[in-house]
Amino acid sequence: MALHQVEHGRGDDSGDVYSHPLSQEPLPKYRVPKRTSPPETVHALVRDELALDGNSSQNLATFCTTWAEPQVHALMDECLDKNMIDKDEYPQTAEIESRCVHMLADLWHSPEGRGTAGCSTTGSSEAAMLGGLALKWRWRERRRAEGKTTDRPNLVVGPIQVCWEKFARYFDVELRQVPLEPNATGLRPHQLRAHIDENTIGVVAILGVTYTCDYEPVAALAAELDAVQQDLGLDIPIHVDAASGGFVAPFLQPALPWDFRVPRVASINASGHKYGMAPLGVGWIIWRTAELLPEDLVFRVSYLGGDMPTFALNFTRPAGEIVAQYYTLLRLGHEGYRAVLTACRRTACALAGDISSMGPFRLLYDGGTALPAVSWTLADPERAGFTLHDLTDRLRRRGWQVPAYPLPADREQTVIQRVLIRHGISHDKIALLVEDIRAAVDDLTADSPPPQQSFHH
Repeated sequence: MALHQVEHGRGDDSGDVYSHPLSQEPLPKYRVPKRTSPPETVHALVRDELALDGNSSQNLATFCTTWAEPQVHALMDECLDKNMIDKDEYPQTAEIESRCVHMLADLWHSPEGRGTAGCSTTGSSEAAMLGGLALKWRWRERRRAEGKTTDRPNLVVGPIQVCWEKFARYFDVELRQVPLEPNATGLRPHQLRAHIDENTIGVVAILGVTYTCDYEPVAALAAELDAVQQDLGLDIPIHVDAASGGFVAPFLQPALPWDFRVPRVASINASGHKYGMAPLGVGWIIWRTAELLPEDLVFRVSYLGGDMPTFALNFTRPAGEIVAQYYTLLRLGHEGYRAVLTACRRTACALAGDISSMGPFRLLYDGGTALPAVSWTLADPERAGFTLHDLTDRLRRRGWQVPAYPLPADREQTVIQRVLIRHGISHDKIALLVEDIRAAVDDLTADSPPPQQSFHH
């Protein structure tokens, strides 16, 4: 008789992923399991959980890339084992990063495009912090040379993204956030003088305000700072947070002076994974000239095999996103970026027309002059019969993620909605969104009682 041993309670050997013991109980949450499991089973079960996430192609809240060509996926796989920081081991990947830096410096009209300083980062938040640190270091050096105190630096901003609040808190800088004026979508030049002084390390201008999608007027802000320098002797640089607009303006608004064509602009950050159309995980910081990056911010390491300078906040990170950014720059070129973004803008303008014609809404930004996006508010919140938060909730039932949120100070009472049109968001998809918005508005107004009528005698 042949002898064999049966391990009871371990399921059958059919190979079916849903009969394996791992699938017959909730997946571990607090302890690493004792036994190994087949890769097919683990993949299927983890994928089942991920199916509960929202559909990224319906996420109209994010600026980030949610679609990529198959070749991008292939390059990302081929770079899975490459550590971006180890430039001695992966010299060609380092060369590709350098090429991207110089291409962007040229795109943004650096006077030293082939010799300026810059680097990739994990996103524009890290890049913004590096730009802010360079502003602080240069201000501190200047103050020390003048024999003045360096304990009260401040940074002047408009309606900024949270990364600047983090920068101010982490690096001990007073954040002077200028309130929004009525009907304004960002910082305005005449507001600057009331907020700057000899301790101001710089002014941040936003090319693509997170809340409203409009551009702040970089050239006009610089002109006001020129006048301040002439009147008060304060030489205050500008850092342009072009997280979104840095890959839009060069192709849709090429004549707009926002970049290094404006002499007061010292540095620019942008997200490659937003309108740069690279996968998630890559940002860029570029300085006008190399000397604007203080040497004290540069570290040199030798233990990876060579003498390598680094000035990013992160150290070990994957190379795939940088390689994918280079692929996208080569693949699209000026012609391709312009074509994709023009299509996005047309879709945004069509959405703006539909939203405007619905009745309950008032446009804040129509998608035609800055980012390919649309933002709106309720024309009469008291009589609309619903809130934009109600509308957000109804749209989620159909899978759409359309955020509703208040504007920054001093316009917190205004709640808006915003839709970003990105590469991969087709006109047809937005037409379906419009149908769902109309249906949701009809349902919400049908469910709500008519507004109270008041009579005066």
